[in-house]
Amino acid sequence: MRKFIYTIAIGTLLLSCGGSGTDKPTPPPVAENKAPLVPTLVYPSANLLCIENAINFQWNASTDPDGDSVSYQIQIAKDNSFTQIVQSISNSSTSRDISLEKGVAYYWRVNAKDSKNLSSDYSSVYSFYTEGEGISNYLPFSPEIVSPTLNTIVQEASATLEWSASDVDNDPLTYDVYFGTDNPPTAAVSTNQTANTVTVDVNSESNYYWKVVVKDDKGGQTIGQVWNFKTD
Repeated sequence: MRKFIYTIAIGTLLLSCGGSGTDKPTPPPVAENKAPLVPTLVYPSANLLCIENAINFQWNASTDPDGDSVSYQIQIAKDNSFTQIVQSISNSSTSRDISLEKGVAYYWRVNAKDSKNLSSDYSSVYSFYTEGEGISNYLPFSPEIVSPTLNTIVQEASATLEWSASDVDNDPLTYDVYFGTDNPPTAAVSTNQTANTVTVDVNSESNYYWKVVVKDDKGGQTIGQVWNFKTD
């Protein structure tokens, strides 16, 4: 009888400790896939006037932290917010020949994608012009936001609006700045100024919108996109 009780006790102990052999070892954690590094643009360089409309776009190769193979997505648009994309092309190498319209300002960027479809952020944006027949003056490029960045929350009673702009002809530039709570803003807070900043008063708990019109000294002008920020 004592031997029988001992046998039952040993069997119970084995079952309680997983002695049946049916449990499987915990599989090792799956390594997290990391995105490729952001490519850097080479050609056309920033603010370039391209004498040909058939352009060989070039960028530096991206690397992948996991050693995955990398491909690229090149986007070309007629505005620097990329709402008017004219080309969006997948490419396996770091260059691509693309023909574009003549006499047009373009903006381009590239990102990298690994073999598991994880993409990097887009590169910085470069602007360029394709030379047009008989064009003596090229419009300024669209202004680029510096601060406050999009959807920023401003906590002070005033905000300094800052932007950058360029012109392929290197013409002197002036700016008209529109600002307010309407979208798009219609009230000009400054006109024909040469500085690329302006300070405006703001109220708390409000949404503000602003845009900049860039003008050269030959009558050309480019209307920038609408930017926005909030106040606390």
